[in-house]
Amino acid sequence: MSSLLDDLDLDYVVLVNDEQGHSLWPASIAVPQGWTLVHGPATRDDCLGYVRENWTDIRPASVRPRHGS
Repeated sequence: MSSLLDDLDLDYVVLVNDEQGHSLWPASIAVPQGWTLVHGPATRDDCLGYVRENWTDIRPASVRPRHGS
């Protein structure tokens, strides 16, 4: 059984939540409450590249060290 997120023919978006967690999401499905669209629609590979470049610290924002403190 394959996942919807494995379909290379779909357009995707990248979502971010309040804790700065990132999610790959099919562009055809409404953005769930609590998430914000930050990239796309684009190809799956482009969206995954965005996640790799921008989500470098996977810890929730609330537990990350604060810069300048």
